[in-house]
Amino acid sequence: MPAPPSPQTRNSNGLDQFFASIQGSSGLSILDLSGASQANITFITNLGHRLYSDDIVRSLDDAFGGGGDFYENQNDGARADAFLAQTLDFPEQSLDGALVWDTLQFLSGPLLQNAVDRLARILRPNAYLLAFFTSDEKSAQIPLYSYRIVDSRTLSLAARGQRRPAQFFNNRSIEKLFQKFSSVKFFLTRDSLREIIVRR
Repeated sequence: MPAPPSPQTRNSNGLDQFFASIQGSSGLSILDLSGASQANITFITNLGHRLYSDDIVRSLDDAFGGGGDFYENQNDGARADAFLAQTLDFPEQSLDGALVWDTLQFLSGPLLQNAVDRLARILRPNAYLLAFFTSDEKSAQIPLYSYRIVDSRTLSLAARGQRRPAQFFNNRSIEKLFQKFSSVKFFLTRDSLREIIVRR
């Protein structure tokens, strides 16, 4: 069995701006949807903040996998409500930032918009959200990564395989998705990951 590929390191202007937005603050509450990792916990807590972690892709698989079409299953209202209650059950305006990474690419239909609307409710005004979307609209399968923070502008990406995205997101569809937020900023990158930073 071949060994998994080594993690790749990349600079991230979006991550740099995310941490610049909370520079000089302490005791903030940050959400990380890439799953608990010692690297991220250590980095965030060393800055004096609290980190809440959830592997939202694993939660998606638990909620909507195991029979039938993964994306069709997300249209089941009861299952979607249970998923949101499990992953984004925070009081309104209780979080000061969210590291969403590439996870929104694997939510479809009403669940996607409901998740983004839930994020809007649980983030405090002027809080920032960092998200990644693939810019390769021709690929039926896209890479899925675990994101580990090396420093305030550098990430280590560990491959978690390939999977089909729910849809292709262009700039206009991303802006529409985050229409309840006050601003959306796009960063140019040299690879197929489009970085965005969104201000509540």
